[in-house]
This record gives sequence, C-alpha cells and structure tokens, in this order.
Amino acid sequence: MQAATPLQKAYGRFRAIMFATVLFSFFINALMFVGPLYMLQIYDRVLTSRNEYTLIMITTVAVALLVTYGILEFIRSRMLVRAGMQFDAMMSNPMFGRVVRLQLVNPNAGGRTALQDADKVREFLTGQGILSFFDAPWVPLFLALCFAFHPWLGYVATIGAVLIFCLALLNEFTTRKALQEASTSGNKAAHFAGATLQNAEVIRAMGMEDELAKRWHAHRDEMLTHQATASDRAGAIMSTSKFIRMTLQVAILGVGAYLAMIQEISPGIMIAASIVMGRALAPVEQAVGQWKQFVGARQANGRLKNLFNSIPEELERTELPEPKGNLTAEALSAVLPDTREPVLRNVSFSVAQGEILAIVGPSGSGKSTLVRHLAGVGMPAGGAVRLEGTDLRHWDPKQLGRNVGYLAQDVKLFSGTVAENIARFHEDASDKDIVAAAKLAGAHDMIQGLRNGYETQVGDGGSQLSGGQRQRVGLARAVYRLPCLVILDEPNSNLDSAGEEALLRCLKSLKQMGKTVLVVTHKANLLQVSDKTLVMNGGLVQTFGPTSEVFQPKAAPAPGSTEQAPAQAAGSAAPAAAPAARDAAKEAASPEPIASFRTNL
Repeated sequence: MQAATPLQKAYGRFRAIMFATVLFSFFINALMFVGPLYMLQIYDRVLTSRNEYTLIMITTVAVALLVTYGILEFIRSRMLVRAGMQFDAMMSNPMFGRVVRLQLVNPNAGGRTALQDADKVREFLTGQGILSFFDAPWVPLFLALCFAFHPWLGYVATIGAVLIFCLALLNEFTTRKALQEASTSGNKAAHFAGATLQNAEVIRAMGMEDELAKRWHAHRDEMLTHQATASDRAGAIMSTSKFIRMTLQVAILGVGAYLAMIQEISPGIMIAASIVMGRALAPVEQAVGQWKQFVGARQANGRLKNLFNSIPEELERTELPEPKGNLTAEALSAVLPDTREPVLRNVSFSVAQGEILAIVGPSGSGKSTLVRHLAGVGMPAGGAVRLEGTDLRHWDPKQLGRNVGYLAQDVKLFSGTVAENIARFHEDASDKDIVAAAKLAGAHDMIQGLRNGYETQVGDGGSQLSGGQRQRVGLARAVYRLPCLVILDEPNSNLDSAGEEALLRCLKSLKQMGKTVLVVTHKANLLQVSDKTLVMNGGLVQTFGPTSEVFQPKAAPAPGSTEQAPAQAAGSAAPAAAPAARDAAKEAASPEPIASFRTNL
C-alpha cells in the first residue's frame, strides 16, 4: 500500500477539525431560527396581547441565544484558523524540500508557484468559502420549515434555491476553462518577470526595457483576456442571481400577504417565512460568491497533488561513516531538462583524498553541468557519482551537505548577514567557525572593511556586495567547517590579483589539510596547484591525467618519420597539449606564456 503523502496527512489532520466545525455549525444554524421565531412571537403574541412583560422575556431569551450564537461563531472561526496553522506546519517543510528538488530537476517546471498554491488552499479552508459549504447541508431544514408554515411558501423558497444552485453550476461550467488558462498565463508572466528582473542592470544598460516589456505584456494580456472572459460570465451570472434573490423576496412576501388576507396564515408567519427563506438561500448565494475562490483552491490542490506525487518523499538514509573525499564518476551522463539532448556523455574519472583536480575546456563543454552532478545537485541520466564508493543519491542529504562545499559559477547569497551566509544559516554556528572560514578563504580583511563587518546585510542575492565580494563570501561559505570535498566553479572569475592570491593560498591550505578540491578554471595560475587535470570537450572527457603530463610538450617527430602517436581513449592520461587543454591555457589570465608555464610544471 502506498504511503500517504504529506498533503494527504495534512488533509487528514484538518478533517478531524472539520468534524468539530460541522458540530458547531449544527448549533449555529439551529440558532438561526431565533430571528424568525422572535418575529413570529412579536407579531402573533406581543402585538395582539400588548403585554410588556412578554416582550421583555421574549427579547431577553432572544438576546441570550444570539450571544450564544456569536460565541459559537467565534469559536468556529478560531478553530478553522488554528487548523489552517496546523495544515501549514505539516505542509511547509515537505513542500519546500520538494520545490527545491523540482527546481534542480527542471527550473522551468513552475515549482515556486506551489508555495502560493498552499496558501490558496489554506485560505479557502479557513475562510468564508468553506463555511458556506458547512452551512449548505442545513438548507433543506430551512426549506422544510417554510413548507411547515405553508406549502406555497415552501414552493417559492425551494424554486429560488434550485435556481440559484443552477446558476452556481452554470458559473462553474462557463468559467472553468477560462480561469485555468488565465492561471497558466499568469504563472508564465510571473516567471518571465522574475527571471528577467534578475538582469535589471543588463536591461537598463543596453536599452532592452521596451522589447522585454512587450514580451511581458503579451503574457499579461493573454492572462487578462482570459480573466476578463471569466469575469464577464461570472458577473452576468452574479447579476442574475441578485435579481432572482430580490424577486424571490418580493414573491414570498406577496404570497404570504395573500395567504394572510385569506386567513390561511398569520402576518407573523409571513414575516418569519421571509426571514427563513433568506437564511435558506444565504449558503447558496455565498457558494456562488465564493465560487472563484473555490475553483482557484481546487486548481491549486491539483497542482499540489501533482507535486507530491511526482516528487516522492526522500527516504530516511542510514548515516554512513564520515567521508574522506575519495570521489569517482562512473559513465556519468546528463541531459537538458524537458529534452533528450545530452550535455554529458559517459564521463568517467576518479580523484583521491587530498588531490586537487582542475577541470578545463572550452565554453559549453559541460564543465558546470559536471560539477553540479559532482556536488549532488544534478540528477544523472545514466551512470553514477560515488563518494567513498557510495552513490551520492544514497547519502543522507544533510550528512552529504555537511561534507560538501560548493561555489557555483553564478554566486548567489541569501538575504541576511555576511556571517549568516558563511555559516549556511546554521543556528548552532559559532563565531569561531565563521571567522575561521573567512580567514581560510582570505575574506576576513575584506569583511572587516564592510560597514558593519560580519553583520553587514548582503541583500537579496547578495545585491549589496560587489561581484568579487560575493565570490569571496561564497568561497568562505564553501569551506565552512572544512568539508572533505570542495567544488569550485570559476572561483576567480570576479577576483582581482589580491583575491586570486588569497584563493591560491586557500587551495594550498585545503590540500595540506587533506581535503579534495575540484576547481573549474580558464586561468593557468590555478593549474600550478592541481594534481590532475580533466579536459572536457562537447560533453566528453577528452583528456584526464596528472597535470604535468597533460601539459607536457609533445616531442616533434623525426624528419621523414611517418610514425604517429597512438590515439588515446578518453578518460586516460592524454598526449601533451590536447586541443581543448591548449584552448583552456590560451584563455588564461596569467601573462606568463604557456611554454614557460609548462616548464615550471
């Protein structure tokens, strides 16, 4: 039997609260009879007897019952709010983790909207929308009372309830498709805006505002068109509903007056029937008014179900012995999201504890995709990445995260202080560990120069820091608490000469400590500290071996000799000066000539 998802568990907990809420709804709706019964007594007893004592007693009882009604209504609302908080508590962590994993698998899958979907469902379950459904089962009871007053009055109220209910169904069928399309278009517009505004500097600098605004407006116009269609239809139905509601009020008073004239009912029953019918139609009218919210919550619920069904709950992994840093890639393959286009093909190599591996190659060769998989944030299409012989997918994510330091090519910091970012937002982080990581990364003096030092707010994405400052803080975060495996993707792309020297010192220190380091680089000065070099080209391993052999100059063949060097399989030590290795060296920022660099090796 398949285990219940966190969404199903949250609904199960909420269902228990719903039973209590339904019980409260019974007494609340029973107390709704206070108004019509009070009016009935006023017209048929007080006005005929003119007894002030009877008026005082009836009024006192009615007020006491209405106070009880108010208290029960408050308790019911409070119970739903608390149930919503429990629902959110049970959903938040599992949902956030699944959204993160979905973003890793497919950044365009719209996982971020799931966080808003949970709010839509919770708001419906704790608002007036769900209360109208709780009150709806008592509609037949009020209609029965109208029949008890007189069959004609019952027929008028029943016809009115059926007409309004039919309008609610018509509202559903005529607006469902338009609302779904509007939701889809709105999500596209929001995603496009979010992704575009991350590059606001580029947009402004190169005058791209009008062109991108046109694309955003296209998504927005599509959404607004669908929303307008749905709103027009819903507005027409709502207007018709109000017309029917007011007509029914006139009808029941007119029929009541006629029955009172022929003395089949009393004037008090006429007024009471009007109040009872209003109460009978109220839940149906509320359902019509809340229908848009109901449809939105239903669509959000469907998306949440898809999220929880498509991204299963992570298994609780047995904590393994702490890794030392021995890393192996076995026939690793990867594809682009939503495509079958390969980015990595049959990549195999190994790095031992304490070694520094340089990963080089031309742009688009798959270097960044490779290190994402080596850090455990990519889902292999084939093969495996193993740490200490264990597939990364079999490690407990928290244990693996403690032992991996990762600096992405596009460094993103999180809203908070410099210290919090270095400490990875761990609540148990000590100042000693934070400062030690900053000093190891060569960022301590730079941080001390900030306005508030380690307590400086970095802003969303690190927007309050320069590119070089973000990179150095990101490096400190990567080496926090000395993980056994440190993976750096272009760690010196934004660094000045002082920053590059600090980076070199950091790499040498990590090597002395026996940490395994993988560094993607286009600069030759980092190659001098590497033990091995992996040359990527077109998603394949073109060359792999000791750095001194990869860049060793190839001896020229003797004049007239037809002997050719044997082709070497990808993944083994390459003949010197492989084309991609030469390209990587040519892109080096170091002014030192390549030949001289090879001599130094």
